[in-house]
Amino acid sequence: MSLLVVGLSHRSAPVSVLERAALSADAQIKLVQDTVAAEPAAEAAVLATCNRIELYADVDKFHAGVAELSTLLAQHSGVGLEELTPYLYVHYEDRAVHHLFSVACGLDSMVVGEGQILGQIKDSLAKAQELHSAGRLLNDLFQQALRVGKRAHSETGIDRAGQSLVTFGLEQLAVGTDVPAWAHGKKALVIGAGSMSSLAAATLARAGVAEIVVANRTFDRAERLAQILAEADDTDVSARAVPMESVPVELTRADVVVSCTGATGLVLTAEEVAAAVEGRTGRPAALGEAAGSGRTTAQAPAGRTRADATDIRQTPLPPTGVGTEDNCPLDLTAVQGGFSVMGEAAVAGMDAATLEQHAAWAAGSAVDRREAARRSPEADAELITALAATVATVGRIPERRKPEPAVETPRPAPVLSLLDLAMPRDIDAAVHRLAGVRLVDIESLADASADAPMAADVDQVRRIVSDEVAAFGAAQRAAHITPTVVALRTMAADVVASEIARLEGRLPGLDDKHRSEITQTVRRVVDKLLHAPTVRVKQLAAEPGGAGYADALRTLFDLDQETVASVSRAEDSTEKNRGPR
Repeated sequence: MSLLVVGLSHRSAPVSVLERAALSADAQIKLVQDTVAAEPAAEAAVLATCNRIELYADVDKFHAGVAELSTLLAQHSGVGLEELTPYLYVHYEDRAVHHLFSVACGLDSMVVGEGQILGQIKDSLAKAQELHSAGRLLNDLFQQALRVGKRAHSETGIDRAGQSLVTFGLEQLAVGTDVPAWAHGKKALVIGAGSMSSLAAATLARAGVAEIVVANRTFDRAERLAQILAEADDTDVSARAVPMESVPVELTRADVVVSCTGATGLVLTAEEVAAAVEGRTGRPAALGEAAGSGRTTAQAPAGRTRADATDIRQTPLPPTGVGTEDNCPLDLTAVQGGFSVMGEAAVAGMDAATLEQHAAWAAGSAVDRREAARRSPEADAELITALAATVATVGRIPERRKPEPAVETPRPAPVLSLLDLAMPRDIDAAVHRLAGVRLVDIESLADASADAPMAADVDQVRRIVSDEVAAFGAAQRAAHITPTVVALRTMAADVVASEIARLEGRLPGLDDKHRSEITQTVRRVVDKLLHAPTVRVKQLAAEPGGAGYADALRTLFDLDQETVASVSRAEDSTEKNRGPR
């Protein structure tokens, strides 16, 4: 059997795809159950966070395993397999181990070094243990990943390379200001009472907000979180719980809103946020340019419509003598100096009818052209004829001048700051366009963290991961031969018992003391004979390419393959039935 992981994350898929592929708690359970029921897989676990969905399995066939796991991910996420496949990544055996260890250390997180992923890995393992879908391999893998993650945080400064998504999100809301200074005295509304929302509430409390209001669909959970916040020794924040129905009213009082729920639809629409801002300021929160997430959008002037073209064609032509050159149909006073009136710069943007007049004039005029020394009339005439053919197709000559930059309308300072940490999103993305509002969501966090500097400690963590992957591989290879060694020692114990029974038949008068001494002596002889080869074979099996030593041991001692397999099944059954630790 071999470890296989198939998944997608913020590194492989856009937020819109991750959002649609997000799995509910029930869908995660069903996915694990269906995976272990599938033919290629014996064990399974799902790691689902706000920015990744990964399915881990112990499979006996690589290609069949990839096909089955990909199909199951598509079925349970609701995203079609053809659409999902380009965003999936696959890791196998040592690469799969390396991937999970990197994830556990925060190297693959949206914010490098964040530690919350350790809790999510722990929850994933606990869920697999509850479903009895984690055997020896996945139990060992996830428990070792937790140890590697803790080692990385304790032995290096990876924590300095990044923060949790909550902290990073608040820094984005603060726009370069120190978070405690920005948060001091503010009123916060936290929507949701899960682990991420609880972390956000605690972070806000430590940052110095004056009040935290917790809203949750299950009111009891909101009350418990509010009580914990109010009774904390390291803060003096005022905290209270409200039902979800009170969110619109609380929005008008809040300065900061953090939302992270398991809802499949929007929790806050743009209209609700706009109404809250208007209720607070007395001014409409008009839609403006996309902002608030660190992104700016410059909208180019819209292209002319068919109606516009019709209006242009109906515009009366200028008199043929309007130009300063002989009967040129152009207003040459509007033409920039230095360009030939027969060149493309002069006719850029001209409508079809005027262009035809200009082409006829350029072709038949006997004007003394000042640009003749630099450019021939024939070349100008050919160019204008070609432009006339173009305009007959598109209706209008395209502007060739470089467009002037759009003027950005200054936005008012936000009166409401929102942090959306949910996947799929809780807050309508249209809120980005509301004046007086700043929204930071998963997508904008991904944009902001893409350019974050990597700390020197990251290299040290990478070395830890590489060392731990090698050690885990060696331990797994050594463990692979363990059932064979156990079967060998079991066979040796059966031989000893058989020979002692035979001795008692030949010496019926043997007293208990002598029988015990003989039995111990024979067992010591067998143990000494087996000790060196079994220890050595475990060492050799732990090395790369050492899988063949188990086969050699079975062949040399004529061990029954079914006996070895039964030992292995017993170990896996023990691991699967162990339950959460």
